Amino acid sequence: MLSKKEARDYLKELPSWELSGDGKSIFCEYLMKNFIEAIHFVNRIAKVAEKEGHHPDLHLVGYRRLKIELSTHAVGGLSKNDFILAAKIDRLPRASLRGA
Repeated sequence: MLSKKEARDYLKELPSWELSGDGKSIFCEYLMKNFIEAIHFVNRIAKVAEKEGHHPDLHLVGYRRLKIELSTHAVGGLSKNDFILAAKIDRLPRASLRGA
């Protein structure tokens, strides 16, 4: 499990992601154009996550606000895999995104 300091160091490369208060997960939020665009983005995330064998918690609230949370349940906190998947999610097409 990574320390809060290690997590903050990794987050320097991922400016759209934030560290949770307890330091055990990272998250980002997006305000999508509409419900369908949110679902399309979730499906793109799902494909990447499945290839990585590492699955985020995805929360779609109010039909277009998407929150993505990453942690490694096996270690009870953050691992390098969380930051690798976050970087891959950041590289997904964002044409349908509006900053949250």
